[in-house]
Amino acid sequence: MELGSTVSAVRSTRVLVGDQVRPAVVVIKDGKIHEIASSCSFSEDVACQVLDVGDSVVMPGVVDCHVHVNEPGRTSWEGFWTATRAAAAGGVTTIVDMPLNSIPPTTTLDNFHEKLREATGKCFVDVAFWGGVVPGNQLHLRPMIQAGVAGFKCFLIHSGVDEFPHVNDSDLHTAMKQLQGTGSVLLFHAERDVWEGKGETGDPCQYSTFLRSRPDVMETEAIRVVTELCLQYQVRCHIVHLSSAKPLKLIEEARQAGAPLTVETTHHYLSLCAEDIPAGATQFKCCPPIRGSVNREQLWSALKAGQIDMVVSDHSPCTTNLKKLDSGDFTQAWGGISSLQFGLSLFWSSASKRGFQLPDVVRLLSQKTAQLCCLDSRKGCLAPSYDADLVVWDPDREFEIQEENIHHKNKLTPYLGLKLQGAVRATILRGRLVYEDGSFCAEPLGKHLLIPQKTNQAQL
Repeated sequence: MELGSTVSAVRSTRVLVGDQVRPAVVVIKDGKIHEIASSCSFSEDVACQVLDVGDSVVMPGVVDCHVHVNEPGRTSWEGFWTATRAAAAGGVTTIVDMPLNSIPPTTTLDNFHEKLREATGKCFVDVAFWGGVVPGNQLHLRPMIQAGVAGFKCFLIHSGVDEFPHVNDSDLHTAMKQLQGTGSVLLFHAERDVWEGKGETGDPCQYSTFLRSRPDVMETEAIRVVTELCLQYQVRCHIVHLSSAKPLKLIEEARQAGAPLTVETTHHYLSLCAEDIPAGATQFKCCPPIRGSVNREQLWSALKAGQIDMVVSDHSPCTTNLKKLDSGDFTQAWGGISSLQFGLSLFWSSASKRGFQLPDVVRLLSQKTAQLCCLDSRKGCLAPSYDADLVVWDPDREFEIQEENIHHKNKLTPYLGLKLQGAVRATILRGRLVYEDGSFCAEPLGKHLLIPQKTNQAQL
């Protein structure tokens, strides 16, 4: 079948329907799933474009709600063309772009419109957008909600880029008042500068030196602030990239007390551990940091118990020189990990060994992520009336991450040379075949997803 063509139906012996894997045909009309038919009851029309994928698994495309595309302004780091091609190659059919590290950041209505213009005609998958909360931009929040941002992100510590400053307690209370009644969500980079041990020295090329500079207490104290705000204002709050298992008790207590609070972790916190990071290997640096193996297993346990709601990439690329590989200095290197293309395979490689099943993959990588950004009425589910966004993949097939197969703009990643389980064969976006076996459709078919607000507009 030609790339970019419209698919009428997808047939497989392994279609994930609800919590069951069974033979089925996903029938598609006008870019939507029309029905899930049994193989025996499906009668093939002569003009029907049926994609028969044999025994490959067919399930909803991944919704990655934490991606730094960096366009406009830092397109040498990444851009919509390369990021969304990488997404398609990894079975991701929807990404949600973070408000930084682009210049300008998505913190005003004008900046949001500039972001939309820059993204036009460059997206191979569908893209939604987060706005940002920074000091002094409170009057821009509701106009951005009306314009269709999925919600807002803020930092409780320096963000790494000066044009996206972090907020203080006063800024947070002001923002919460603006968001009350809107149905929107506030995302928190939950680290606080509360640690007293900064005078401590060590070899900057040793990962342990960097790890000591961002201890668990920084996350715990930030999350304490988030839980109190969430309970006080009853505004939806979300903790991004949880790296430490220590604050989980705080999160659970807040939820039991009625806080509308969700939490994500990332593929790197679940796949990697501090003990295995070599000296000078700055491609492993991210903030919060990758912690020890005991902590990693605690995150997996929390994921299985439902204490962590979803798993995302936090794809945060940069140019090679910013990683300071020549000096190997963790204290000076940019903190961010590239993994957008490999999230599904990374997750499955580890999760399948810990008793997770295919329905868990969909719940954690597609359904819950779509729900966070109010896309769950059209994305993240294999059911009639949903967008026909499908990933076709072989969970048992192994492959090695090699530089020539990486579609991110910058190929530096801690996963280079890693063997993973679960290879993506094809990606279908709203009924169009956008990726198959290393090749992409010629033109980008992705759309901008502007989030309709459920609240009464009079409140805004």
